[in-house]
Amino acid sequence: MTVLSQTDDAILEQKITAVVHQILDRKLDGLVSEKIATFVKENELRARELSLLERVIHVEEELKSLREIEAARFDAVEKRFEALQREITARFEAVDKRFEAMDKRFQTLQWTMGIGFSLLAVLMGALKFWP
Repeated sequence: MTVLSQTDDAILEQKITAVVHQILDRKLDGLVSEKIATFVKENELRARELSLLERVIHVEEELKSLREIEAARFDAVEKRFEALQREITARFEAVDKRFEAMDKRFQTLQWTMGIGFSLLAVLMGALKFWP
């Protein structure tokens, strides 16, 4: 009976081991598939977050480059306005010089006419009283 009981025990042990392996395989497959599914979901979320983060970084870089371009354009416009202002100032100075020259001419003409009329008046007065 001992030999029979040992073989029965061995057979029983093999059957139990086979059943345990089947149960573990099913449970393990279910657990592994669940873990893999949660891992994939988490990594998809992380991938989306990374993608969004990369996009945000790209947009920030683009904005920075646009600001630099805008600053360069404003500097160029400012330089153009300064050059235009210098040119306008030079033109106004030239016009002022012309007006000053005309003013001198008119003053000279006015003095000349005044002296001429005065001499005529003195001459006419002298001729009228000259017997």
